[in-house]
Amino acid sequence: MARETEVKTIEWIDGQVRIIDQTRLPNRLVYVILDTYPSVLKAITRLQIRGAPAIGIAAAFGMVLGMRAARTETYGAFRRKFDRIKREFLETRPTGVNVSNALDRLEKRVNGNRDASVREIQDVLLQEALRIYEEDRTTCRKIGRNGAELLRDGWVVMTHCNAGALATADYGTALGCIYAAVEEEKRIRVYVDETRPLLQGARLTAWELQRAGIAVTLICDSMAAWVMQTREVNCVLVGADRIAANGDIANKIGTYGLAVSAKEHGIPFYVAAPTASFDLSLDTGTSIPIEERDGSEITRGFGRRTAPEGVQTYNPAFDVTPASFVTAIICETGIATPPYGESIPRLVKTR
Repeated sequence: MARETEVKTIEWIDGQVRIIDQTRLPNRLVYVILDTYPSVLKAITRLQIRGAPAIGIAAAFGMVLGMRAARTETYGAFRRKFDRIKREFLETRPTGVNVSNALDRLEKRVNGNRDASVREIQDVLLQEALRIYEEDRTTCRKIGRNGAELLRDGWVVMTHCNAGALATADYGTALGCIYAAVEEEKRIRVYVDETRPLLQGARLTAWELQRAGIAVTLICDSMAAWVMQTREVNCVLVGADRIAANGDIANKIGTYGLAVSAKEHGIPFYVAAPTASFDLSLDTGTSIPIEERDGSEITRGFGRRTAPEGVQTYNPAFDVTPASFVTAIICETGIATPPYGESIPRLVKTR
């Protein structure tokens, strides 16, 4: 029987967006209602909702809210407001490509309904946003089934950041592979990196796996290589926010170091992501924009000063792992293996 996610990260309910406030986890499970597009923008920027697929959905719903509030009767004025709001959402989290892909889909719907009334276009946008939401749910299940084929009974998996139900519409990508394997009655144990500086692994992934009844052990990021050397780790499994045409992947900062350690120890390094995360316009990962966040996340993490006043900081939120470190990329349409320049286009075309 398929596992049902106990909590829904994001939902459209009665003309509003309901999300889990992920900044409150693991101590409290709090739902927040967002009823304007600025409130959705703020939720994405403040990481109340995060994870590439989830913020793509949030941006789509946010655009629907913004355009529902459009007080105009002409297509031209409606389109100008659409373009302005789209730019605002694109500026929130630049590394992941899902926001851009979701809003491009809505823009195509606007372009294809020039002769419709504003009310009709508003309805079309809502239906497209709901379609994006449902597609992500289906996609995650398919990724999970494909990824489960790579995980053997009794395996120990190491993961980084959060690529579970909290990062998607439902089920997750990297964690979806683990859930699917467990549903096949495979015994899986998981090492979770805490994922500094915002501890998405400790606060979110460990919480999610524990609720699912999966054996989870939390470690500091700096312990990963030692755990690989001294304890049995059968594979590393992570998500991705953007994947270039050659197979380079952008994911949460620390992923690159994990991949280097995995290769040194002869451990397979798997990436699970929807084909919507591929950006075939980029030949390599060197062109992926890397979001830099406020240094206070390092010096005053969770409100307590842990570094000297005035110290200089550098706080990239993501890094890029070269394709040469990636054993396979698990998608809803199949599993890509090197050479990625040939296998990735085939999977994207299948989609």
